[in-house]
Amino acid sequence: MSNDAKKRGRPQKSQSALSKATIVNAAKNMMATTGSIPSIRKLSAQLGVDAMAIYHYFKNKDAMLEAITTSLIEDIYTPQNTGDWQQELSALCKSYLATLSQYDGLLHTLLSMKSDSPAEVFIGRFEQIINVLKLERSQSEVFLHLLVDYLHGFSLAMSCDKGNTLKIDDIDKPLGFLIAGIKQG
Repeated sequence: MSNDAKKRGRPQKSQSALSKATIVNAAKNMMATTGSIPSIRKLSAQLGVDAMAIYHYFKNKDAMLEAITTSLIEDIYTPQNTGDWQQELSALCKSYLATLSQYDGLLHTLLSMKSDSPAEVFIGRFEQIINVLKLERSQSEVFLHLLVDYLHGFSLAMSCDKGNTLKIDDIDKPLGFLIAGIKQG
């Protein structure tokens, strides 16, 4: 075995640059390029480490997938508490759609995951924005479900739109309609 060969298991001290954050960032970059979650093998090759080194930081592929997708969703718009909940909600929705659009396989991954961590990020930001409305819990849940279902459908339509005629700003009118219903309700 040559000195250049990768060793299995825990990363060597010479590979101290390897960390959970390094792995997640490399996976995000690969996703932006390929449109899908990279395999452990491809990710380890990109990082120049043995695949087992990644398992030192993540107990399994699902744990790594949760960290990657949660990190992607954490990059969406963070409410600024401007007092204009409608503008804040629009910014959150558009940012979420932009992220789903940038990482083509992300929506499918989110919908098929066992973990709720990425969804909890969006929900937390949504609740922070609509908190000023003082809705009953059941009303805010219905609002959230309608909104997320619409955003996911819109994202799917954008990914199927080969002519690129559908743009993120096209959600303004439907979102305005939903907001008007909340204001009246």
